[in-house]
Amino acid sequence: MNMTFRPNIPAQIQTYTAIKTFAEAAASYIEHGGDGRYMAPILARIGTMRLDAIHPFDIRELAKELYPTQSNATRNRCVITPIRAACYHGCDRGWGPMVRIKNFKEERPKRKKAATQAWLHAFVRQCAKDDLPHVAALILFMSQTGARVSEAIALRWKDVDLVGRTALLLKTKTDRNSVRFLTDQLVARLYALAAEADPEARVFRYKCRHSVNERIKAVCQRAGLTYKPSHTCGRHAFANNTLAMGLDIKSIMDAGGWRSAAVFLGTYANPRNAGRVVADRHNLYLFENDL
Repeated sequence: MNMTFRPNIPAQIQTYTAIKTFAEAAASYIEHGGDGRYMAPILARIGTMRLDAIHPFDIRELAKELYPTQSNATRNRCVITPIRAACYHGCDRGWGPMVRIKNFKEERPKRKKAATQAWLHAFVRQCAKDDLPHVAALILFMSQTGARVSEAIALRWKDVDLVGRTALLLKTKTDRNSVRFLTDQLVARLYALAAEADPEARVFRYKCRHSVNERIKAVCQRAGLTYKPSHTCGRHAFANNTLAMGLDIKSIMDAGGWRSAAVFLGTYANPRNAGRVVADRHNLYLFENDL
């Protein structure tokens, strides 16, 4: 059998019959399900550039120009990742060469001290003194469901089922609707807020997360509590307080809408007194089994 062998041609000297622009590749990428959230400022700068004229060094410099004061994580998320994805898509379609763009080195996120159950109890008690039932309900909703503040303030009464004890979070950060299950305590508080509520109205009234954090800060000052922003007393509190209850990691991730174990374990999970807890569990096991 006669076989014809073709030499591998380096990507940088390959020729393409239909080189496209970055804008064309990006449009096709989005049309086929890609994420276009961060494309607008990128297209304004390199939209007309041909795919074979895009070089990694220039893209990293562009990221610095577009986000001069932001972290490397933001530059990776808002510039490097979308450009790389569109270029890969263009390469898949034969419109240009493979462009390998390295991420900026990211600093490990600082561990945040999540709100404890004691902190949450004191906060809710102060809300009762201040006649702020919707604020207390919002904080409990985030800390008991793992909802982000943006998801919580977007929640409308039509998406809350108090009989079934569920809330539907629409268009979450992962671009998927997510059902969250409500505790009896939270259902009781929502019943009190729901009297004659418009189905289209926002459950917790707020429209901006900055307003939420300003209110949290004011309540903390009156209660003599350490200020913890919405993400720390909400999603972080859910992760750590639920871990402290002894639930398994997979169940917590599913309940709170985490898709990445690396993100959950590396950023959110910060168990308190882990060594003492483990030792006490060993003591209990040894005692129960007479060892």
